[in-house]
Amino acid sequence: MADPTSYRPRPGEIPTDPGVYRFRDEHGRIIYVGKAKNLRSRLNSYFANPATLLPKTYAMVHHAAGVQWTVVGSELEALVLEYTWIKEFAPRYNLAFRDDKTYPYLAVTMSEAIPRVQVMRGERRKGTKYFGPYTAGAIRETMDTLLRVFPVRTCSPGVLKRAQRSGRPCLLGYIDKCSAPCVGRISEEDHRALAQEFCDFMGGEAKRFIGKLEKSMAEAVAELDYERAARLRDDIAALRKVFERNAVVLSEDTNADIFAVEQDDLEAAVQVFHVRGGRIRGQRGWVVEKVEDSSGPELVEHLLQQVYGAEEAQHENIPRQVLVPELPTNHEQLAVWLGGLRGAKVDIRIPQRGEKAKLMETVQANARQAMALHKSRRAGDITSRSLALAELQEALELPMPLLRIECYDISHVQGTNVVASMVVVEDGLAKKSEYRKFAITGDAAIDDTASMHDVITRRFRHYLAEREARAAGETASGASGEVDAEAGEGHRGKFAYPPNLVVVDGGPPQVAAAARALTELGIDDVAVVGLAKRLEEVWVPGSDFPVILPRASEGLYLLQRIRDEAHRFAITFHRAKRAKAMTASVLDTVPGLGPAKRGEVLRHFGSLKKARAATVGELADVKGVGPVLAGAIHRVLHEAAGSTAPAVNMTTGEVLEDEPR
Repeated sequence: MADPTSYRPRPGEIPTDPGVYRFRDEHGRIIYVGKAKNLRSRLNSYFANPATLLPKTYAMVHHAAGVQWTVVGSELEALVLEYTWIKEFAPRYNLAFRDDKTYPYLAVTMSEAIPRVQVMRGERRKGTKYFGPYTAGAIRETMDTLLRVFPVRTCSPGVLKRAQRSGRPCLLGYIDKCSAPCVGRISEEDHRALAQEFCDFMGGEAKRFIGKLEKSMAEAVAELDYERAARLRDDIAALRKVFERNAVVLSEDTNADIFAVEQDDLEAAVQVFHVRGGRIRGQRGWVVEKVEDSSGPELVEHLLQQVYGAEEAQHENIPRQVLVPELPTNHEQLAVWLGGLRGAKVDIRIPQRGEKAKLMETVQANARQAMALHKSRRAGDITSRSLALAELQEALELPMPLLRIECYDISHVQGTNVVASMVVVEDGLAKKSEYRKFAITGDAAIDDTASMHDVITRRFRHYLAEREARAAGETASGASGEVDAEAGEGHRGKFAYPPNLVVVDGGPPQVAAAARALTELGIDDVAVVGLAKRLEEVWVPGSDFPVILPRASEGLYLLQRIRDEAHRFAITFHRAKRAKAMTASVLDTVPGLGPAKRGEVLRHFGSLKKARAATVGELADVKGVGPVLAGAIHRVLHEAAGSTAPAVNMTTGEVLEDEPR
């Protein structure tokens, strides 16, 4: 008997969307299928105190060895998918649908002279239109709601004949739930048109009918008939609910495989929904190693070749349509190839609108969830982290375990607002409290190598200073054994701990600059590598050739994750600094004009151009600006106007106003 805690998902892994979940045993067999409005809330209930679980649930969670889930667009889609999979896999712990019954459908017998709306199960009949499936309670509510707007016949053939003979309608005719064609209140032609409208509404043309009811409701309000308006309001809400319930069902002739891909630089999460007869009959998902430098269309091409070209693939199960997020460049040839395997035409295309496009969005959401789940598990798994650190240590031939790694990245726009970031990973996990950011100015901002040299120098100069201060403190207190009351045992400076490995974003030039900075400081026990983005090559100082890590290695994944985090952190700081610099203007050079008063000047006049056109007296009218300061502002503005250069952003060089010079 398995322990549920051994396969319980980590906190935050389960989405809060509606969906369908599946418990599997140790052999991979599905033993339970369920649906939920909120997957996280429902699944967490299975891992509660065992004493609170029902006997069947207790047995199921201890029999299972894993749990998976599929995100869908609504509760109604979850209902349909749950039913489909229960019928498909017959899980041993699903008791509600183990019999031979099917979900009821709402059917309209258009083949009869006087069409009838009824609830039907079992085999389909020719000449009858079906809508659904629904639960037993929902279908009765749906019929009751729709008969208010579309009073189509619902009585049996016996009741219809009896009413025709007697000339009196049944009870539904008296309460306006039937238009009573049996007694001539409506002709058979008009009744058939009414039944067709019923079918049109159920087929997706809800807006026209709901709009008609909304217009009637507005007329009722205008006539102060609030009771009728309230009934129409309730009918509109009910019809909208009915339309939502029916909208998740694809047409019965839909046979398609719908693919979606979520990818990063190294891997891709693939999801495919198998739709047969308008219902989702199955779902598959996996994470694959990407082909090197492959684009989206190329990835889709390889995916289709592997899925349908495998020897174990049943070619008779290839559908008529293959819906993909991006068309391969050779999609016409692929379609011919798949058609040859299937023995009939196959269409490969991107769904643009309608139900198939909506279902594609659902499949894409599952792919995103699968990739996020894969990344979180891979990053959080202690085994994977240990393997990644061990792989890096072995590949770089380092003598010490990589307990602490620091990664540096430079960010700027054409040499302006140059900043750098430092992110820290300890034991394979990000330590955000140790992140640092650097502003780079002067000669250090000339290029990336100079910036990298400056940042590494500043970071490790701080480390050496703190190490010397700590050593001095220990020497001073060593005789008495006292601890510095200000520092305390747990004190550590901003740069107190050195890393075992420094990772820089870049190739040989950046690596050489970082290594030179460490050598100049006399630090020889910190390794340096660079990760080049284009081919994910790992460069070491003084080497003519990079270290190539396997594309699927945990070590490369860890380096990539650290590099991306350093880039994100640097970009965030750069944008903040750039936004702040955009507010710089010639007013910054006015002596005695601080940020608050500078803001008052701009708010008072609305622009720098209008402030320049103002007189000293008008400038003195600004709140907080006296005659002396107004004169200084006037002098600086007109000196700037008399120069040959336009008023510009003092940091970026961007022109701040558009006027002739």
